Amino acid sequence: MESKHVHQQIAAMRQSFFDEEVLDEFFSQLEQLEDQNNPNFVEEVFTMYFRDSTTLLETVEQAVKTISITLAKMDKILHQLKGSSASVGAKKVLNEINKTRQVLEKGNLEGTKAGIWEMRKEYESLKAKLEPYFQLKQANSVPQEK
Repeated sequence: MESKHVHQQIAAMRQSFFDEEVLDEFFSQLEQLEDQNNPNFVEEVFTMYFRDSTTLLETVEQAVKTISITLAKMDKILHQLKGSSASVGAKKVLNEINKTRQVLEKGNLEGTKAGIWEMRKEYESLKAKLEPYFQLKQANSVPQEK
């Protein structure tokens, strides 16, 4: 009975990601790649995404504080972050990156700083939502001892 409740909880959490438009169809495509040989594939992909994206976000946050960064270099970093976010289906993060790139293209430094703050906020929100989801999935995949 408890297992059924946990499965329902996992399903509800997953559905909320789509209802809130936090994730998109690319997340579903990643899930389809999971199997018995690699049951934690999506979690592993997101672990790499969070590790790499944290570095990119820190780089862009530091870059916007310096006057020596060129718009082209800043856009290149944002483009990398965009690709990573798109590949895992991080929809809200991706939307903020696109908005920030548009503001950056106009040369609006203050708007770019605000956009980077919004990107970071959506990124942290995504991470905060997915971590308990993956923990619950992982805990539920371990056979229960009787």
